[in-house]
Amino acid sequence: MNIAKSILSRRTFAGLAGAAMLATMMPVSSYAADVTIPIIVKDTTSFYWQIVLAGARQAGKDLGVKVPELGAQSESDINGQISILENAVAGKPAAVVISPTEFKALGKPVDEAAKSVPVIGIDSAADSKSFKSFLTTDNVQGGRIAADGLAAAVKAATGKEEGEIAVITSLPGVGSLDQRHQGFMEEIKAKYPGFKVVADKYADGQATTGLNMMTDLITANPNLVGVFASNLIMAQGVGQAIAENKLGDKIKVIGFDSDDKTIGFLKNGALAGLVVQDPYRMGYDGVKTALAVSKGESVQANVDTGANLVTKANMSDPKIDALINPKVK
Repeated sequence: MNIAKSILSRRTFAGLAGAAMLATMMPVSSYAADVTIPIIVKDTTSFYWQIVLAGARQAGKDLGVKVPELGAQSESDINGQISILENAVAGKPAAVVISPTEFKALGKPVDEAAKSVPVIGIDSAADSKSFKSFLTTDNVQGGRIAADGLAAAVKAATGKEEGEIAVITSLPGVGSLDQRHQGFMEEIKAKYPGFKVVADKYADGQATTGLNMMTDLITANPNLVGVFASNLIMAQGVGQAIAENKLGDKIKVIGFDSDDKTIGFLKNGALAGLVVQDPYRMGYDGVKTALAVSKGESVQANVDTGANLVTKANMSDPKIDALINPKVK
């Protein structure tokens, strides 16, 4: 009996060992097959964020991972995004990709999330050191590009780099917007002493507010020669005000990001230029980086995804055309 048991035991062990060896030799399903990586954007209704989601969606297809597309209905819905983040983490995903709506408010929620899952940041920062990687435009540099673009547009129209200018920011306390503001102001001060900033306004994240602010500025500042509208929503509102008042020749506006409406304003002269990012890359590489982190691979802590100035003169260039006419599926 003991001999029989011993033989059976050896056969069982041999069978298990053989199975283990066979398993290592056979093809296995990808690690990514059952991986879920939610992406949380600021506003699912905005064209800019739809481009980000398109990039993330394609990454999911290419990498074989599930990518739930999440986000609030407005960039001003900070509490909504916090709840979305908490619910996403509760689902125990492999990692989370997020663009924080507000720097201070999202700091602790990101820290809490990072206790459970790796967190990858895109576009805008939060008051947290818990991001495994952060992919964004160098927004300070983006602000500098906007300042140089505005100076060039004003000079082309007037022959001088001087006059009264204004800045309109979509929301206060948003990391990316604060950095663009910083870069713009620093560049104006350092390179263009002939410009005087006569208005530095903050809106509420609504295009209609940008429209109303710009309309008021036109009335209050008849000598205004330039405006920096630091995100897509404000560029829409400001561009509308310039178009309605037919002031494209007199007031030069540089916006940030693009959609069909702002490209239309660029074509008809209501906007002089747009600083465009690469939101598709942010979404795609955000998911790709999150998958790498979830597998224990090392990744870059910070990745600059680039920014370019688009004008009517260069908008047909292949590189620029790819940025302003992304494939959103």
